[in-house]
Amino acid sequence: MTDLDYDAYIPSIPDYPEPGVIFRDITPLFANADVLKAAIDTIAGHFQGQGITKVVGPEARGFLVGAPVAIALGAGFIPARKPGKLPRKTISETYELEYGTDTIEIHADALEPGDKVLLVDDLIATGGTICAAAKLVEKTGASVAGFGCILELEFLNPRETLAKLGDFDVFSLVKSR
Repeated sequence: MTDLDYDAYIPSIPDYPEPGVIFRDITPLFANADVLKAAIDTIAGHFQGQGITKVVGPEARGFLVGAPVAIALGAGFIPARKPGKLPRKTISETYELEYGTDTIEIHADALEPGDKVLLVDDLIATGGTICAAAKLVEKTGASVAGFGCILELEFLNPRETLAKLGDFDVFSLVKSR
């Protein structure tokens, strides 16, 4: 399924969640086992052989993509969660939203120097969440190997945000203009 049109499984929903917004609904892609497997295999395949030791996925849909990518790469999976959701000592990173801020956390001992970390989410919009997750990785002394997602909202220029962190491989199955 290398020539699969993933975009055909991500319908556009106008005026959701509010008028003027076009929401890209990724749930039909998740609902099709063959397409979901192809998406996971394609993302993992892109980063195969790069020595990835851990995959970090932000809450919540990053878990749905990141965990199976980690399995496919033979790597561990680290959830990046909202504050107060992890039971042990955490480190956190606060980042800007369009209207306000948000924070994500990982366990302080989840990564260590020498870990090579792939950051994976279902979509990358402005890049704020995945960028905050990358900063958490760097706080631990681990290194960022790249970024992978199913859907990239190009019109929000996420690569400009990610480029501020360095020159990393950013891989997306679908680029929405």
